[in-house]
Formats: sequence, structure tokens, C-alpha cells
Amino acid sequence: MVNLNSAVESQTAKVNKNISTSPPRENTSLFAERHIGTNEQEIQEMLQVLGLASLDELINKTIPPAIRLIQPLNLPPALSESAALAKLKAIASQNQVYRSFIGMGYHNCITPPVILRNVLENPGWYTSYTPYQAEIAQGRLEALLNFQTMIIELTGLEIANSSLLDEGTAAAEAMSMSYGLCKTKANAFFVDAGCHPQTIEVIKTRALPLKIEVIVGDYNLFNFSTPIFGALLQYPTTEGTVRDYSQFIDRVHEAKALATVAADILSLALLTPPGEFGADIAVGSTQRFGVPLGYGGPHAAYFATKEKYQRQVPGRIVGVSQDATGKPALRLALQTREQHIRREKATSNICTAQVLLAVIASMYGVYHGRSGIKAIALRVHQLTAALAAGLQQLGYSIASPDFFDTIRVETGDKKAIDLIEIAADNKINLRWLDDRALGISLDETTSQEDVILLWQIFAGNLELPFEVAELLNHQSSNLKTEYLRTSDYLTEKVFNRYHSETELLRYLHQLETKDLSLTTSMIPLGSCTMKLNATAEMIPVTWAEFGNIHPFAPLEQAQGYQQLFQELEEWLGEITGFAGISLQPNAGSQGEYAGLQVIRQYHQSRGESHRHICLIPESAHGTNPASAVMCGMKVVAVKCDRDGNIDLKDLQVKAEKHQDHLAALMVTYPSTHGVFEAGIKSICAVVHQCGGQVYMDGANMNAQVGLCRPGDFGADVCHLNLHKTFCIPHGGGGPGVGPIGVMPHLVPFLPATPTTPQDASPIGAISAAPWGSASILVISWMYIAMMGTEGLTRATQVAILNANYMAKRLEPNYSVLFKGESGFVAHECIIDLRPLKKEARVEVDDVAKRLMDFGFHAPTVSWPVIGTVMIEPTESESKEQLDRYCEAMLAIYREAKAIAHGEIDKDNNPLKNAPHTAESLICGDWNRPYTREQAAYPAPWTKEHKFWTPVGRINNAYGDRNLVCSCVGMEAYQD
Repeated sequence: MVNLNSAVESQTAKVNKNISTSPPRENTSLFAERHIGTNEQEIQEMLQVLGLASLDELINKTIPPAIRLIQPLNLPPALSESAALAKLKAIASQNQVYRSFIGMGYHNCITPPVILRNVLENPGWYTSYTPYQAEIAQGRLEALLNFQTMIIELTGLEIANSSLLDEGTAAAEAMSMSYGLCKTKANAFFVDAGCHPQTIEVIKTRALPLKIEVIVGDYNLFNFSTPIFGALLQYPTTEGTVRDYSQFIDRVHEAKALATVAADILSLALLTPPGEFGADIAVGSTQRFGVPLGYGGPHAAYFATKEKYQRQVPGRIVGVSQDATGKPALRLALQTREQHIRREKATSNICTAQVLLAVIASMYGVYHGRSGIKAIALRVHQLTAALAAGLQQLGYSIASPDFFDTIRVETGDKKAIDLIEIAADNKINLRWLDDRALGISLDETTSQEDVILLWQIFAGNLELPFEVAELLNHQSSNLKTEYLRTSDYLTEKVFNRYHSETELLRYLHQLETKDLSLTTSMIPLGSCTMKLNATAEMIPVTWAEFGNIHPFAPLEQAQGYQQLFQELEEWLGEITGFAGISLQPNAGSQGEYAGLQVIRQYHQSRGESHRHICLIPESAHGTNPASAVMCGMKVVAVKCDRDGNIDLKDLQVKAEKHQDHLAALMVTYPSTHGVFEAGIKSICAVVHQCGGQVYMDGANMNAQVGLCRPGDFGADVCHLNLHKTFCIPHGGGGPGVGPIGVMPHLVPFLPATPTTPQDASPIGAISAAPWGSASILVISWMYIAMMGTEGLTRATQVAILNANYMAKRLEPNYSVLFKGESGFVAHECIIDLRPLKKEARVEVDDVAKRLMDFGFHAPTVSWPVIGTVMIEPTESESKEQLDRYCEAMLAIYREAKAIAHGEIDKDNNPLKNAPHTAESLICGDWNRPYTREQAAYPAPWTKEHKFWTPVGRINNAYGDRNLVCSCVGMEAYQD
């Protein structure tokens, strides 16, 4: 027989070699041509407007020659969509999907298909942006209000936010909040040993730089001899025991400290809620409310507390306000983006939520309602009680008689590891606790057949000594009366109306149509990069091989994931020039925190723990100083010059002044002002000469890919926003992924994972799951695999072209605030609107709201400069869309000029009254000095397709003065 495999492989290698060395455009992958919104002719037309002959000429004028890549990136040849999906399917097939009864806060669940298809797999939901422009985000704001209401009612507390990143970081945020509220000098935080181990690790990581002492022990034995500012309790415990914490919480309060309870969300359908036994804060995960395991994420954590702490709550709160007509309307309330406002005085660096996952969890609650949720909880509990009874008849001891869905089984003479191996032979994962005990957690998907199989595993080859059917069918709840919930919950109309698929489908669609997403039009947000999230990239997210893996399943069951991580780390390392990558941080803010922790640990390893000064440019993202303070650093601001660049002289002075204590410089590149600073190498050199490390904020990495690399021009650490540069969708404000890359000397200090070498000195756990939001890493893998070197490089070039083209088109009427030395911007530009305020009393918000009438989302507003907008078109938009946006901005300019010239009233005009709802045009008298057509159809394309805002301009101040953040409050408000 002739073996043709080697011949085929040889020829394939030749083809791949030819592809990888071919000229960029001719061999750009078919996918890249679909990802990039402009064709060759349109690119030449835009270059002509700029007075340039080629993309290469533009890039040479934009990026300093000293940092340009000399040779192309060394990445695999680009794959077609079908080929990439096939390759990833082969990788996924290496994952073994076992039934996991491990628990630890992660449970298998059922995502109702109507929610799976119409939310998780629906670009109308996953491509929208954070709801900072509330008028065009009413759908997802309502879904988040439902989420908050659900959390408030299930926890028995008064106020909740619209989600955090995971249970571990939510608990850490509770610790930080308790610390900030403490009026004593206590600096110790008590954590009960019954908490999930991964939560304890995150708490320890977050406490260390703040010099908080974490005391882990048995709450029953803690005598309060050490003053504490707070305590964390797990409910039920990680091993399943349901406890009455009320007396302990009373003692916590006597110590003038706050009590946080990490509560299983499903158990609260049966158990007394934390708010009713004295908890000040409740945290937890909503993963088991319809969100796949996904090897650890993304999942929406919850955070609830008392109303008196509303201004200290981390993250975002959705509140009810009213629009210009007095109609109820929703918006983000209170301390929204507080880290950008308070900077180094911020109490949290959280800049994102898990909106898409919170929407899924809230709709799970809407779909099932109170009776459905309770029925699921009761069934899970009763199956657990039956399992426990059967195991006891088999001669095993159950450690606690009080449990909900998890039991600790004392194995007696049998070694726990032997039982775990027998279970694994039957494709079942159990939790090893110690040599003579293991844990079993049941969930919504557990069947009676699963329970029987578990009994058989523990019985060995022996026949079960009891009547199986009788035990399964007649086992009642074992919960004591004093543990049972008596208060009602989920009584609002929204949780009692949409229980049929028809009704829920219509409700979801109704909400979707209230939101502007990338399915509607361009979202040109500077520093936020709302690029195409291709369908082929999204498909693998819901594959069972990725979605149904427990984060603490044995590594041998997740070899597909391990290959995915390895390849993605290698690719990101090549793209950035870094030696090591950690995929664990599950948001950009977490990446910042992880990167600074790496730097801190590095200094400590060298006996230089006194290095605590962090230099940060005045123009930096607000998360930068917030992250630095959370890492125990002191922030020293560095000035920027008139061109928006870092003032090199001021940097030199301050670096030298603090050189004995300098820890780091945090710098964004290209700069926050949208310019490639020519002096970036000198900036890094100054910091290194003074003993510091350079942390680069990777928010603008999408302007560098394929053209330059932070690891080559001086950065020691850089976090990457995969939800910006590498196509993971923003999901209405989350999920995100913020991995970090580091130079060789910092590799030993990367976050710990189960594969961390034993001799490493890791910084501990940054997120609860070892690889963060693992299941959505497939999106970035697909993007890089399908784009290849040429496609990625081309995308960066076109992103820079698009930004310069829009700047050029707008420049006759609007000033472009910052440019590089050759007169060009990077991938984004800042447009100055302040003259409009001076001439016509037109504010930035007026422009933002008027853009909604044109069918567009506003750019980033009043940041980093008040009174400006930052436009970032990305490479994914067509020239037609770029031109329409420019035409909308120019039309708004003409309207502002008409106001300035007295042709339109300064207070009653299309800008001040925007956005215009259909109701405002049709109902009642039209008494405005401009036509209905001018209000609603300001451009020709709006007559072809019109996005109608469901509410008029929202009164944010009213909502903050009258904070309402639940459905109950909204109904009362409407009345």
C-alpha cells in the first residue's frame, strides 16, 4: 500500500510557506476581506482625500519609524471560516465532557433554548455597547433592572448592582467596601473556612497590597480578640452545610464591622435569605441561572447591600428616572464610571460588568418565575436528600444533616481517591476533600439515573440494599423549619407573565428593538473599539465541548482547552513581543490589577518592597490610578503637553525625584489622545533608568497589531482588552477578557494556575477560575486564526486610515484636537465641540442625543477632554457608513450654526430636544419652530430605515435624587 500522507504534508508545507511570504493584499484571507469593511477602490478614494499614495505612506507618517516592526509577525497562515471551525472542532474534541458533581460555586444548568437562541446567540444583544447613552439602551437596561430586582428579592436586601465579574472578585469587592466604611482602626478581615477555596485565594490576593490581615478559621471558634472590619461567610458552606449565622453576625455588628454572606442563588428559593438574618452585604454567582459552565466563565456575579451604602456599591446600578416628558426611563445611576471621576480616590477599579450573562440570568428568572425557580430548587434538594439517604444505607456517613444540594461524604475505610477514580471510569467527577472524604453537588440537570449511578459507584459491585424507586420517589426535604424561607419573592409582574415561549420570545424581541447595537449602525467609540464580532467567531462559544466543562475538572479532561490556551498565548506573545501571557484576568480592570501586582511582586523579590510610587499621565484612563491604589501604590501625576503627549521633562523630574521608590509608570499607547507619541522609547528608558517598570495599558493595542509591538519598545507589562482588539463582543457592557503579557524577567510572577511550575513565585489568584472567562477565548482564537499575519496587519492599517479619513472630512467644521508630528492621528481622533457651546450654547450631550435621530451611537463623550468627542471607526465599517457618520456630524454642525445665527431658537431646537420619539411627533400638538421631518428624518437614510428611541432625553439628576433600582420601585413611580 502506498502511503500518501507524507507527500500531502510536504506539498501542504510548500503551499503554507508560499502563503506566509506573499504580498499582503493579494493573499489576505477571504475572511479578512469580509472583516475589513472597505474594498481596495474605497481605500484608494480615502487615501486620495488624505493626499497619500498608499497605506504604507500613511503608516510611515503615523507610527514612529524607531518602533516599527522590521519583519512580519510569525503567525500560522490564515484559515477560511470553515477550515478554522473544523480545526477548532478537532481541538474541542480533546475535551472530555464528564458529569461534574464538583460544586464549589459552579453547577451545570439548562439554558432555556429560547434564551440561548434569542440572547446568547443573538448579535442584537451581544454587539451593543455599555449603556452610557441610555436613550438607545432601554432594552438591556430593563433586563438589568429585572436582574437587580431578582437579586434584591432573593437576598432580602435593599439594593443591588447590575453584576460583577465572578463570585471571588465580588467577595473581594465586599471586603474593600467594608474596609472603606470601617470607622475603627481595624485592618483584619475574617473569612470562614467554609468559604469556597478559590474565593479565599482571591481575597488573600486583594488584601495583601492593602496590608489587610486575612484571618481564615472556624466562625464558631473566632473570639473577636483581634479587631476586624468585616467577615465573610459561605451560605451553604463549600461542603454543603446550611448554618444559622445570625448570632455570629450580631457579634460582628457589636465589633462595628460588616458581615458579608456569599450565598448560593438557587438555595435562596428555599432558605432564609441573608438580609433576614442580618447580613450587610450578599454576594454570589448567578451562573446556575442558565449560564453554561464554560470552564469557569464568563459568569455574572451579584452584589447586594443595604440602601444606606448605595454610594459605596462597586460597579454599576441601573436606576429609574424620567425623560423630558415625565415618562419613566432607565439609566445608569450614581457612581457610574466613578473610577474615571474619582481616579486614585475611587473605591473600585471595576469598569465593566457581565451584562450579557446578567441578562441571561435575569431572563432565566423571568421565564421560570417564582414557582419555577422554587420547583427547580426543591427538586435538586430532594434528589440530594435521596442521594444522602441511599449512601447512608450503604454504610457511609454524611457529615452534616443540614444541606441544600451538596454533601460531604465520609468514606470510612475506603479511600476517597479510589472512589473518585471509579467515578471517573463512569465519566463522573466528584470533589476530593481529603483522604477519607469527598464532596458531591447536584444541580438542575441531575437525573434520577445519575443518582442511581452514584449509589452504584459507592456500592461497588454489590447490589443496592434498598428499594431504589421508593427512595427516589418518597424522599422529602430534610431542611429544618428554622432554615426555611417564609418571605415571598419574585412577585412583580415581569416574573409572572412570560412563562410561555411565545410570550418570552416577544418580550425579548421587544427589548432588543429598544437597543442600538452593531446590527443597527456604526458605534464609533474612541478607546472602546466596537469592531465586527463575526458569526464564525461566535459559533464555538456554545459548543458543549467548551460550554459544559467544570473549571476544576481534572486537567486531562480539558486537553482541548489547554491546547487552545497554549496556541492563543503563543499568538498573543508574538503579536505583542512578550515572553509570557496570562489569560486569567477576566476584564481590562483585572488585567491592570494583575499587571501591577506582577510589578509589585517583582520588586519585592529583589528586596525592594519600598518601591510604591506609580507615575501616571494626567490623560490616563481612570482605571489606571484606581488600580494602582488597589495595589498599594501611591499615584504621582505626570503632565501632558499641549499636543497631548507625555511631558518628557516633567516625567524626568518626577522619575528622578522618586527614583528610590519608583515602582512603575502606567502609559497608554497610542496615547489616550489618539496619537503615536514619538518619544515612547525615551519615556520607557527614563523609567527603567530610575529602577521602575513600564506598565502599558493595552486599550489601544488594535492600532499596533502587525505594525509595532509594546515588548519591543520598552513595556515590561501590558494588558490586552480581548473584547476590543481581538473581537470578543462587548455584550452591552460585558463580558470582557483582560490577559496580560510580560517580559522574561516577570514571567515567574504571573497569576497562579494548576499548571504553574512549583518553583514559580505567583501573585496568587486574580479571578476565581484559573483561566478566567475561558469559554469566550475561542472568539479571539478564531479571529487570529482566520485573519493571519496579513489580515491582522491590514486591519490595523485600515483602522488608522478610517480614523484619519473621518478626521479629514470633519476638519473643515470641527477642530481635531491632537495630531502626531506629521499631522495624522492614530486609530481614533478627538473632535473639539467646545466652540459650539460658546457660539450656540450647544453642549456635547446635545450632539450625542441628536446623533440618535440620525440612527447613530455617539462617540466617546467628554473624555479624555471635557467638551469633546473621541471617534474610533475601526476597520470593520464600510466607507458608506463612515461617510454617513461624517454627514450626520456636519449636519449637526449646520444646525448649531443656525442656532448661533439666530435662525433657530437657542432653547427650542432639534439639538436641545433630541432625541425625538415617535410619540412626540405623533401625539399632541407640534409647537416647535422646526418641522417634524427635520426632527425625525434629518438625513435621507433615516427614511429608508429608522431607529426610534423609545424615550426622550433622560433626566439623570432626577434619578440620582430619587434613586429607584428595582421593578417594585418602577411600578410605584409609574403610579
